[in-house]
Parts: sequence; C-alpha cells; structure tokens
Amino acid sequence: MLSTGNVAAAPALIERFQQVRDFSESLCSPLATEDYVVQSMPDCSPTRWHLAHVSWFFETFLLKPNVSDYVSPNPAYAYLFNSYYNAVGDKYPRPQRGLVTRPTVAEVYKYRAHVDEHVEDLLECAEPDDFARIEPIVTLGLNHEQQHQELIVTDLKHMLSHNPLHPVYVERPSDTAASAAPCEWVDFPEGVDWIGFSGEDFAFDNEMPRHRVFIHPFRLATRPVTNGDYMEFMREGGYARPEFWLSMGWATVQQEGWRAPLYWEEHEGTWFQFTLSGLQRVNPSETLAHVSYFEADAYARWAGARLPTEGEWETAAESVGIEGNFAENGRFHPQTVSAGPGLRGIYGDVWEWTQSSYSPYPGFRTAPGALGEYNGKFMCNQYVLRGGSCATPRSHIRPTYRNFFPPEARWQFSGVRLASDA
Repeated sequence: MLSTGNVAAAPALIERFQQVRDFSESLCSPLATEDYVVQSMPDCSPTRWHLAHVSWFFETFLLKPNVSDYVSPNPAYAYLFNSYYNAVGDKYPRPQRGLVTRPTVAEVYKYRAHVDEHVEDLLECAEPDDFARIEPIVTLGLNHEQQHQELIVTDLKHMLSHNPLHPVYVERPSDTAASAAPCEWVDFPEGVDWIGFSGEDFAFDNEMPRHRVFIHPFRLATRPVTNGDYMEFMREGGYARPEFWLSMGWATVQQEGWRAPLYWEEHEGTWFQFTLSGLQRVNPSETLAHVSYFEADAYARWAGARLPTEGEWETAAESVGIEGNFAENGRFHPQTVSAGPGLRGIYGDVWEWTQSSYSPYPGFRTAPGALGEYNGKFMCNQYVLRGGSCATPRSHIRPTYRNFFPPEARWQFSGVRLASDA
C-alpha cells in the first residue's frame, strides 16, 4: 500500500502526529461556529466533518484493531464519518453532510482530543514489533489528514464565496512582485526515463511502482499561466469559440454558462475575484487558478500549445527543489512568479493540469482490505494534476505526487503550465 522508512522512534512520530493534528485546528482558528457546518455543494464537506473524519480514520484503522479496550465516544460515528470505505461498513450520504447539526463543533473537538490521547498512548506503549506494524498506518493517516487540510481550505473558500458580504478568512500580505516573469521555454530531450516513487520515505500507492516511460523531445513553459495571459484568451472570445474545446468541455461551457474562471465576477468592465481575503481586483501578474481541465486544455489549444503529460512534468520537475507558495505561508492564494533561471513556480501556488488520465501504473496492485480502497477505486474518468498548491502543506508534496480530479472540477487551486513538442 505504501512505503515508509526505517521504524522511527516513538517520540519523533508522536511529535509529527501532534504537529499535523495541530495544523488542522490552526486552519480553523479564524472560523466562527457557523462556518463549520455549511456544505456548499456535494463535492465539498463541512469543516466540522473534515475534522471528525480524519479522527475517524485513526479510530477505525489504528485504535479499534490495536487497542482491545478502546471505546468510541459514540458508536454511530463509525457510520456518520465514514467517507467511501465500503469494506468497513455503511456510510452517511455525502451530499447530505451539511444537513447534520450534531455532534456539535465542540463535541467534534472533544472527539479529536479523545482519539489523540489514545493514539499517543498506543505509540508510547507499543513494543518494537507492534510499533513497526502500526507506524505505516499512522504515517498514512497523517498524510490523509494533510489531504483534508487542503480540502478544509478549498471547501471553505467555496462556501464563503456564496456570501454577498465577501467575508475574509485571513488577511493576506500584498504581493510585492510588480509583474510576472516572461514566459519562456525549457527544452528537454527524448529518452527513456523513470517515473514513479522508489525509496524509503512515504508515498501513496498510486505513485508506484516506479517504471520506465519513453519521453519524446518536448518543451515546458518556464512559469504557469497568469491571470493576464488568460484574460487575452477571454478577450479573444475563448469561451465562445468551439474550435478550442473538447466536445464534453464545450457542452459543459454551454450548460454551466462559463465565461471566466471560478470566483471571477465582472463589475463595470473590471474583473474581480473572490479570495480567502475577500473580493479583490484580479491581478494580471498572479498565477491563474480555479480553471477546469476543459478550460486548461482549451487555453493551451488557443495558445498553440498543449498540456504536458505527467511523465513530462515529472521528468522536468525532479531536478527542481521543492520550494514555493504552500499552506504554511498563510496566503492561501497564488502569487506572482518572479523571474529567474529554469522552471519557476512548479511547486506550490496551483496544481497544474496534465493531459494524462488518472490510471494505474504498470504493475500497480491495490492492497487488500479497506485501505486498498484509498486510491485505486478512483482510476476512471479523472485527470492527473501535479505540483501542489497554496493550500497544500509543504511536507506533503514530492515530485511523484499524483493528484486527480474530474475534468469539470474548478474549486481546487488548479492552473495551467504549457507544453509543446520540441
């Protein structure tokens, strides 16, 4: 299912556990109680549900199988906070999570504290053989919680965007970069390259096994597409020109009435966008976000380019240090990519759409049991995104990380980096 390094000392793992759990709660510190309970669409979940579900994960896969006298605060949580793990029982319907007002927010925090106490006791008291067996489950649970930290941010943004008061979740420092770096190209030669994870650190099962791919010669843009770049596409009638769109994309544009990225709104000829710092004028220099695969692909066709494959993206990104605008920066908004040599802004800011369908790597096998449902069951009708975003924890990302969403999804911080044949 996953790969981990040598067995860590219990104190180090407990410290890591506490750091991740605390960061989830720090993301909620700006919220009022009312903010925790709203579900703005079926793909989003209330913040309270996220906080409870990640605790349910540790309770279900770690505590119940390994602590003989463990007692849940409420046995019904097993049903209420299950997400999609069919092997462990029934689950409450996802689109209806916002209809449930109990347990209260305070009770969810008590649930988290209850789980934390028992997890830490388990780790402190585990014998070496038991620790070696449960450490991978804890590590998976922490990475799972980091995924939900990102969802807390993105789901909150979608929920707050429906409020005509344009509420502020967090005050954001101003972007000091005056203009975006020029968009240039980096050439990569053809060859047989290795992609996918190998090593002793953690990785999700969908990043493995490492395998060879043939890469044709290609070019990759030195920076992601900016708001200003995309405005040119809009000014040239991009949303009204079917020649740039996939058939399903064009049908979606017509059905949904899209004419700009999600969260953009026009007032007297000026474009504004809702951000987690309130309604702000669109900055042309900032990295574009909240576009679907359909929009990313249409923009690339309009620009005379294409989206990269995930093999091209990973081949190019492996030599780039993992630095960028991540969740720890507290901006929760893409920034302007500054000038510099080579590929810029490839990590952080926005997830970058690739043209690759989310499918298993050669030799992929799902793990037995409920944890085998983690990734493999979603390998259909979705596309791969790479690089992380301004809502992704820095310690959660790596060159081989494969995110995936259906082609119409826009509420994530998803953007575009152009590629072309060399």
